[in-house]
Amino acid sequence: MNDATTKGIRFGRIAAMLPVKDIVKAHNFYTGVFGFVKTFQNGDPVGFMILERDEAELHLTLQPNHKAAPFNVAHMMVNDVDALHAVCQRYGLRIIKRLQDKDYGLRAFVFEDPDGNRIDVGQPI
Repeated sequence: MNDATTKGIRFGRIAAMLPVKDIVKAHNFYTGVFGFVKTFQNGDPVGFMILERDEAELHLTLQPNHKAAPFNVAHMMVNDVDALHAVCQRYGLRIIKRLQDKDYGLRAFVFEDPDGNRIDVGQPI
C-alpha cells in the first residue's frame, strides 16, 4: 500500500528513542564506552537528551519506571562489528545474541545497555 499523498515526501533520518531510568548514568555509559557526544538536553531536571557520534543519533528519555522490552529496540550499523563486540565484552555488557555471520549478509550481535535496552549491531559481510 502506498498512500498517494506521501509520494512527494522524502524521509530523512530516524533516531532511536531509548527509555532510561537514570539519564546521567545512561549519558555516562554512551559517552564513556562508545564515544557519543551530547548535542542537546531538555528539562530541569533533564528528562530528554540527544547523543550523536558519526552518523548515529540516540535519543534518551527519562523513564524512572522503565521495564526493558524482551526484543531489540534499535539497530546500529558499524564499520567494525568485531571491535565493538570486544568493547561490549570488556565492559561486561550482557550479550543476548552471540557475534556471528547471518544468512542475510550481516555480521551481527545483540547486547543490552545498562537499562536493559537490547541493541542489534551489524556490519555488512
